[in-house]
Amino acid sequence: MPTQLLNVGDTRLFADLRGPEHLPPLIVLHGGPGLDHHEFADYLDPLTDTVRLVLLDMRAQGESDRDAPQDTWTLPQMAADVSAVARALGATRYAVLGHSYGSFVALQHAVTEPGAAAASIVCCGVPSSRYLDDIPARLEAFEPESLREVVRASWADEVNVRTEAQFEQLMVDQMPWHFADPNDARIQEYARRSAGRYAPDVLRVFSAAGYGGLEVEDRLQAVTSPTLVLAGRFDRTCPPEASEATAAGVPGAQLHVFEQSGHMPFVEQPQEFLTVVRDFLRAALPEHA
Repeated sequence: MPTQLLNVGDTRLFADLRGPEHLPPLIVLHGGPGLDHHEFADYLDPLTDTVRLVLLDMRAQGESDRDAPQDTWTLPQMAADVSAVARALGATRYAVLGHSYGSFVALQHAVTEPGAAAASIVCCGVPSSRYLDDIPARLEAFEPESLREVVRASWADEVNVRTEAQFEQLMVDQMPWHFADPNDARIQEYARRSAGRYAPDVLRVFSAAGYGGLEVEDRLQAVTSPTLVLAGRFDRTCPPEASEATAAGVPGAQLHVFEQSGHMPFVEQPQEFLTVVRDFLRAALPEHA
């Protein structure tokens, strides 16, 4: 697959480019913070019949330059980086898809730079950090009880992670939390397919600071581009009511809830995910644009 290091001004961001060059780009933003584009493995590759995937490693993460100053590791800066990536690609018309923390960035971008992207997809996110306040209570109620302490410890240890090996172990321990069925047989396969380069410093900083402090719930009416909001019915991290609030606040937004998914619908219900996203993109970002 072709790759590029894209100059966004004060640093360079790594992008894995997949699909025909003549198709409009879909800038894809990973979760974490501290993960990289490998989060999506090859699950999104079928969308290359509609868009050119730009699987981005966000600032100071993955294969992007790691020397970006820590005071630029902010949600607003990462949102601004999206437009800078589009400029570096020479893309005048593009879409954005963000998952989990990447959805925070995608939504921040849609609010602060309305109309910059022709379309935005906000997958398993929240419009305000207040929707994350109940995570400790949800952890206390997590079933099965046999996994509860391991999962709870993985969340608590995010503020202490120092090495990539520690980060990887956190992901292994935490992944059952992110699936509707904590014993889903696909968890191990997903871990194998999505292993990447982790950024423990980024995770440690953001987990100690409320994961960027997203607060755009009262500004959603500023979004002007077509927006698709995706949620998992059993998402324990970013509950579906948060996605419902986003969709209600963004003018004309579409909402789709995956009824058998947790936080990972592109893994848990992959065919439905691809169909919903493809249909939205074909309507909002036609091939000839």
